[in-house]
Amino acid sequence: MSHPFVFMDLRTTDRDRSRAFYGELFGWSATESLFTGADGPWGGLTQLAADDDRRPQWLPYVPVTDLDKAVTRAVELGATVTRPRVDLPPGAAVVIDDPTGATIVLWEPKLP
Repeated sequence: MSHPFVFMDLRTTDRDRSRAFYGELFGWSATESLFTGADGPWGGLTQLAADDDRRPQWLPYVPVTDLDKAVTRAVELGATVTRPRVDLPPGAAVVIDDPTGATIVLWEPKLP
């Protein structure tokens, strides 16, 4: 499987302001928690809690065929798991920081 980004999630401290900014800048449509387009949702819009010390940022999702194997390999290569496995109806995800501190989401889609 090639590994293009398949989803983006914006972590923000002000969801309304972010929605307005990207709507004005790019003409993007957004619901309360998703950026949407003609083909459906393509990005998330996550409100960080007031006590959350993570910085606002975009998180790219990269598909993998075996999430546990990919996480193990990433850690062997120097990554740090920053959010453990979360199972969602369309698949499962693990957030990691690469050895330089850049954050990425490993995503295993649930196949029909």
